[in-house]
Amino acid sequence: MQFGIFDHMDRAGPDLGSQFEDRLKLIEGYEAAGFRGYHLAEHHATPLGMAPSPSVFLAAVAQRTRRLRFGPLVYTLNLYHPLRLIDEICMLDQMSGGRLELGVGRGISPYEVGYYGVDPVSGPERFGEALAVILKGLTQPRLDHFGKHFSFVDVPMELRPVQRPHPPLWYGANSIDSAERLARQGCNVVIGLEASAVRGFVDAYRRTWRETGRSDADMPLLGFSRHVVVADTDGEARDAARRAFALWYDALIHLWRAHGVGLPRQLIPADFEEARARGYIVAGSAASVRDRLRADNAVAGITYCLCRLAFGDLSFAEVSRSTRLMAQEVMPALADT
Repeated sequence: MQFGIFDHMDRAGPDLGSQFEDRLKLIEGYEAAGFRGYHLAEHHATPLGMAPSPSVFLAAVAQRTRRLRFGPLVYTLNLYHPLRLIDEICMLDQMSGGRLELGVGRGISPYEVGYYGVDPVSGPERFGEALAVILKGLTQPRLDHFGKHFSFVDVPMELRPVQRPHPPLWYGANSIDSAERLARQGCNVVIGLEASAVRGFVDAYRRTWRETGRSDADMPLLGFSRHVVVADTDGEARDAARRAFALWYDALIHLWRAHGVGLPRQLIPADFEEARARGYIVAGSAASVRDRLRADNAVAGITYCLCRLAFGDLSFAEVSRSTRLMAQEVMPALADT
């Protein structure tokens, strides 16, 4: 079992500059604590995502860390020109000495991509073509492509990533239906479901991976994420998590509520106790968190435990404490599971 960090960078207060600096200090702490990677979401025009340009923030992460792997989870490909994004990917991989993890997606919110003039109906098709262009550009000296949305003729690819043929791909999945496709593509995956449903995805992914003749030793990481708060007592952790989760959830539904509709999928319940009971939130003492993660990870069959330690109005001190307790009392006990 490996551990990583997922971060929406939801608004934590009025001083965004201080939030960025605090987060960079926390990321330094994540590296020291032994987390494998840091994964940053991309959102626009919503308090859910105060780092709408992941490359800018991740460039700072590259300079503040030495071992920690990092990347977007995900770049919303439909909002980028492929040539520009190829350059950004190569720069980040070079600046970090080959530590970039390349998360890609089409954008879950029709409102966010709509503000940029992108038709959500054409999103899947446009995403597939953009990804094909980007992978060509990362692996070929000159780019030729003739498609519905993009056409390029003999474009020189002056930049190269450190990692060949390209940085590892990541994808966020919300249904079992995509398991076979992602296994064939060799993507690392974070599954946005509860543990019992994640197991169905993991089993389908592994079955397809083996059918293609590839080794289990080469299998990409399969994980799912949850909000995690660790404190000295169960009560203290749950009080902090309940307070912060309410603010995070308010940011999550911000644009949907503004347009008078509900979330398309209630993947995370609005009610704190229901979300905690279903494993989307894990809050308690180190012993309680360790036991819950061990049980849920076993049910899900994952290999990557992605923790959202900073969310809502959790203070720097509260997140630092969770990080320390995870490193000292939780992660070592689960490393061999």
